[in-house]
Amino acid sequence: MPDPRLAGLATAAAEAGRLALDRWDTGFRRWEKARGEPVSEVDLAVDALLRERLAEVDPEAGWLSEETRDDAERLCAPRVWVVDPIDGTRDYLRRRPGWCVSVALVEGGRPVLAVLDAPARDEQWRAAAGQGATRNGTPVHASTRNRLSGSRTPADTLPRNEPDLVGVPRPNSIALRIAMVAADEADFCATLRWGHEWDIAAAMLVAEEAGATVSDAFGHPIRYNSTKAEQFGLLVTAPAIHGQAVARLASYAEKARERRS
Repeated sequence: MPDPRLAGLATAAAEAGRLALDRWDTGFRRWEKARGEPVSEVDLAVDALLRERLAEVDPEAGWLSEETRDDAERLCAPRVWVVDPIDGTRDYLRRRPGWCVSVALVEGGRPVLAVLDAPARDEQWRAAAGQGATRNGTPVHASTRNRLSGSRTPADTLPRNEPDLVGVPRPNSIALRIAMVAADEADFCATLRWGHEWDIAAAMLVAEEAGATVSDAFGHPIRYNSTKAEQFGLLVTAPAIHGQAVARLASYAEKARERRS
C-alpha cells in the first residue's frame, strides 16, 4: 500500500522547486559559506519553505539540512528529514539545469521516502522503500550491464588511467548523477571524498528502488542520520558491476581517505 506521506513530500518538493525556478532569473544575493561552497538567498528561502511544509507531513521527524544549523536532537527523533534545498548550486547560479531539490525521510538509518524535484528539467523522481522508483510517474530501472569496461559514467572529462570508460553529460547535482544510474542513463557513479548525507540520501533510495547497488567507496552499506552527517565516498552501479567497481577503486579510495586523516 502506498505511503500517504510520499504525496505530501512530493507536493512540498514541487512547491520548493517552483520557488527556486521563479527566483532563477532574479537578482538574488549569493556568497560563499566557505571556500568553494557557494550559497544564495534562494537556498535559504527554499530551506525555510521545506521545513514548514514537511513539518505538516511528519511532525515527529527531526531535521538535517545543508542550510540549517545542525541540532543534535535529530539523533533522538524517530525519523529525520534529510534535505538539500538546492543540490547543484553551481549549476543553479550559472543558469544551467543540473540542479534539484533533494529530500529524504530517514528511519532507522535508512531512507524510506525520497523525492528529487528538478523543475528546470521538468522532472520529479519519487521512491518509497519496497515500492520502486519513478520519474514523472514512469518506473525507472537500472542497467543490466555486467562488465565495468565500457560503462557509462557522468563526467566532464575522464581520467587518463580509465580509458575504457564512457563519459556522459554530467549535471552539477550529485543527486541527479545518481538518478542517471537509476534510469539506465549511466552504469555507475562514484565519488572518492568525504561528503554530506543530504547530498545523497534521497537519490540513494531512488537508485536502490530502481535496482541499482549503492555503497560507500569501499563497498560497505551507508547509514544515515549519523553524528557528523558525513560519509566517505559513494559508489552507485548497475548491480552486476558493483564488485568490479569496488575492486578497481579500492587503491584510489584508500589513498583519498588517507589524505583526509
